[in-house]
Amino acid sequence: MKKFLFTLFIFSNLAFGEEGTTVTPATTSPIIVAVGEAALEKQIIAISDPWVHKGDSVLKKAATELSSLLANDFSFYQKNFNVPNYFGNESFAVSDKNFRKPDVALWKSKNVNYVIQLKLANVNNKSLENIQAEIYVYDVASNKELGYLSQFVSILNLREKGHILADFAYQKILNKESIFKTKIIFVSDRGSSPRKIVKELYMMDFDGNNARKITNHNEIVISPDISGDKTKAIYSLYHKRGNKKNIDLYMVDLVTFKTEMVSSMEGINSGAIFLKGDQEILVTLSMSGNAEIYKMDLKSKQLKQITKNLAEDVDPSLSRDGSRMTFLSNRPGKAMVYTLDPSGVEKDVKRITFVGKYNTSPRFNPTGDDIVFSSWVDNGFDLYRVDATGSELVRLTKDFGSNEDPSFSNDGEFIVFSSKRILSRQSSVQELYIMDRDGDIIGAVTSSFGNCISPRWSK
Repeated sequence: MKKFLFTLFIFSNLAFGEEGTTVTPATTSPIIVAVGEAALEKQIIAISDPWVHKGDSVLKKAATELSSLLANDFSFYQKNFNVPNYFGNESFAVSDKNFRKPDVALWKSKNVNYVIQLKLANVNNKSLENIQAEIYVYDVASNKELGYLSQFVSILNLREKGHILADFAYQKILNKESIFKTKIIFVSDRGSSPRKIVKELYMMDFDGNNARKITNHNEIVISPDISGDKTKAIYSLYHKRGNKKNIDLYMVDLVTFKTEMVSSMEGINSGAIFLKGDQEILVTLSMSGNAEIYKMDLKSKQLKQITKNLAEDVDPSLSRDGSRMTFLSNRPGKAMVYTLDPSGVEKDVKRITFVGKYNTSPRFNPTGDDIVFSSWVDNGFDLYRVDATGSELVRLTKDFGSNEDPSFSNDGEFIVFSSKRILSRQSSVQELYIMDRDGDIIGAVTSSFGNCISPRWSK
């Protein structure tokens, strides 16, 4: 049993599925809570027809794309907002003169709570590389302007700048951060052949757009994480080194795509996550023959041991304030989720899950309140959310394929995960999906992009 967790950790990152057996009920079980419908009253947001110079067809196309992007971004928060389609309705169009003076009576008659208006102008009338985009957010009920932002965009960075505009509007309405500027990194076997399986690291916008390849090892990448400033990713590479294979730790610059070796000790160098400030990581190492979790300084490579047990401890995740770490351990004879205080060695260790045959991929909500993880139940993996104290368990998926690799969004409102669907006896597909924290599926964010696993949401 000692090497079971080591094998499970490697297997869950290298393979796409596993046959299971009947689940043995836990001897100690927390309360399982059913997820109910949210009782929040939705706020109606109107994104009116944008103002552009008459006759500028290219600029109109850009304005329409920006308006659609804003509507799509807000639609992810479907429990909070309703975004009716008012595009193309001349009665709702805004003039240049009245750009920041909406028809309050008109919008009140439509029960609209907030109005978002866009204005695009070509600054030099010769190039679409210097477009001035202005966004204005208005509270209809209070007849008050909430915010105004002007920035320069180009056709080439329209989506990137559009997400910034959407985040500005969201923060003015709710006074908190959104997911709109975040990225998701993931691993895909796209480009593999029957003779050679290759898994590389990719990055995309939170909504699945702008996916691009980050690594080119022509080997197997596993267990990625993205730095807090979104400029670096750390991951492990399962490859042949000398006459045998090893799992080594690498880092890649997300701007230059330059890679560097971080750790190549014998055995596991994997499951690494960035700590606040991006100068240190938590990582699973097995150079001593037993998988344990360490803190590593990226510059000096100095190590500080966090777990120390005859069992194997892997796959750390940290709460945003750094006060609690969650990890997998086979201390009870099967892989279950534990927490501890990472300020010391084996400090305040607590087992918090008892569900399923075994668990994988525990990930802290950035708020630190709860943990999402995958559990082998009913002959497949399903996702669960558990209170950080282990007192309240919520099943998030059922009858939705085999579901693994969960990762919370920066605001803790959403979870990205991989879901495997069996197409036939010979084929299956594994895509990435987003759900809200209560388990309601928003939709897929990958399609026909190979088998996609190990998504990690930027913070």
